[in-house]
Amino acid sequence: MRFKNRVAVITGVASGIGRETAIAFAHKGAHVAISDIDREGLDETARLLEGTGVTVLPVVTDVSSSKEVQKLISSVMEKFGRLDFACNNAGIGGASATTAEYSEEEWDKVININLRGQWLCMKYQIPAMLEKSGGSIVNVASILGTVGFASAPAYVAAKHGLVGLSKTAALEYSAQGIRVNALAPGFIETPMLDKAGITTDPDVKKMITDRHPIGRLGTSREVADAIVWLSSDEASFITGHTLLVDGGYTAW
Repeated sequence: MRFKNRVAVITGVASGIGRETAIAFAHKGAHVAISDIDREGLDETARLLEGTGVTVLPVVTDVSSSKEVQKLISSVMEKFGRLDFACNNAGIGGASATTAEYSEEEWDKVININLRGQWLCMKYQIPAMLEKSGGSIVNVASILGTVGFASAPAYVAAKHGLVGLSKTAALEYSAQGIRVNALAPGFIETPMLDKAGITTDPDVKKMITDRHPIGRLGTSREVADAIVWLSSDEASFITGHTLLVDGGYTAW
């Protein structure tokens, strides 16, 4: 219960990494504000948090909307009066197409959610944290924020941008008590991979799995545990860092 009486906000909680992260924070004693654009998935996550003994605040949020993100953080401050942790996880995979064939509409959609949305979250989270004694922000990037991947130009660009954005915010606010880090998962078995056909096609899954020296894909819980650790006092001297949780994918 090392996070008892502290408050975390987690975006993109309808499934996968976001849901497991919300559960992990709650099990450590933190009150949790959870958000997603998917109301049904959001409500299911809230239901799973029942019985943890912490207060849960679900807020439907489109992170690409400044008005909605501002409402989310205002709701957190009105409810709890503080914000200690933020995990900015909301994101989409986007279309699969080569750079020259990628549509402008799909490009804008991916960038608006995966990069602009993360920036908007920090834009409102940081002032809230500064009202108290600081806090910790973890932006969920990807191994594709460190390497390229054919047919995913918008996603790769957004995640590379998020890594740089996290480093910049760390430089700006670490002396004021706010640590900002990025976390870069490898391929994790989530509904997003199902939707992309990676885990549903045996040949594709084997090809992707073989790129992880550990010999398997990751789990959402493994990523959530890393996020909680990176947010905790055990990681108090870590800021501006991108933590790879990738089963060795980038070690080749």
